Amino acid sequence: MARKKNTPPLNWLRSFEAAARLMSFTRAAAELNMTQAAISQQIKGLEAHLGASLFNRLPRSLELTETGKAYLPAVHEAMERLAAATNEIFGEGRGRLLTVRVNLVFFTRWLAPRLARFRDRHPDIGLRFNSNIWLTEHEKVAAQLDIRYGKGNWPGLDADRLTWDSLMPVCSPELARGVAAQSMDEALTVNTLLHVIGYEEGWGYWLRRAGFTHLDASHGMQFDTLITALEMAERGHGIALGRTSLVAGALAEGGLVAPFDVEAPTSEAFYVVSARGQYQPPQARAFRDWLVEEAAAG
Repeated sequence: MARKKNTPPLNWLRSFEAAARLMSFTRAAAELNMTQAAISQQIKGLEAHLGASLFNRLPRSLELTETGKAYLPAVHEAMERLAAATNEIFGEGRGRLLTVRVNLVFFTRWLAPRLARFRDRHPDIGLRFNSNIWLTEHEKVAAQLDIRYGKGNWPGLDADRLTWDSLMPVCSPELARGVAAQSMDEALTVNTLLHVIGYEEGWGYWLRRAGFTHLDASHGMQFDTLITALEMAERGHGIALGRTSLVAGALAEGGLVAPFDVEAPTSEAFYVVSARGQYQPPQARAFRDWLVEEAAAG
């Protein structure tokens, strides 16, 4: 079995990352408060340790070799994660602000009605919520927890399930009164179906499970978010497919009505996820534990 190469000294990696990012030994030396000769010597030591050249040293410039280009992203990520963890545990990050990236419909329909209970329990934890619609790559990395929809099998992520849903048609009370005078075949044909793009289990799936395979599931309006489809349903524009965990409040308050007594189980759900093996600050662990507790309570 081949021996694994030992991890190089951290100061060598820091010098390589700075020089590769700035494409200059001189600028890297200034950033790290070192001499240019020291930067050059450390990178030579790193290359000797790895047994490969990382830079092509040109008369007036530097360029990364193919090996250097392949190595830089891993080194940069490691340095960023180390800096973030150091700041979180020992620096200004010791503050209690928690950033959560969250699906918008889950936030408005499931999380927001419950959130006061978390704030009562943890008044010292500040919360910042980023929706998953308009995010930069930096904000995606910065979120300490992520709430997403799917089947829970994301590589490299730890996922705790928060919902167990069935799909049920929902509409406004006014539209439901008209639907009550129609057969299900007629109601599903003449009324507008409100579709959400991106869900595997949509109207076609529900119609098959309900035994209406002869009906065309493609007619109606399409939306890129479930929150938009539910809003349109509440305003009487058609019939949407609601996830039971997300429409329970609107059904109880009368803003939505279930016109048919037919539900279809769904294999997809909302999960709270985080990078596997990544340090989680106390406030993230507290919020995650609270979410799982709320989900268990139903």
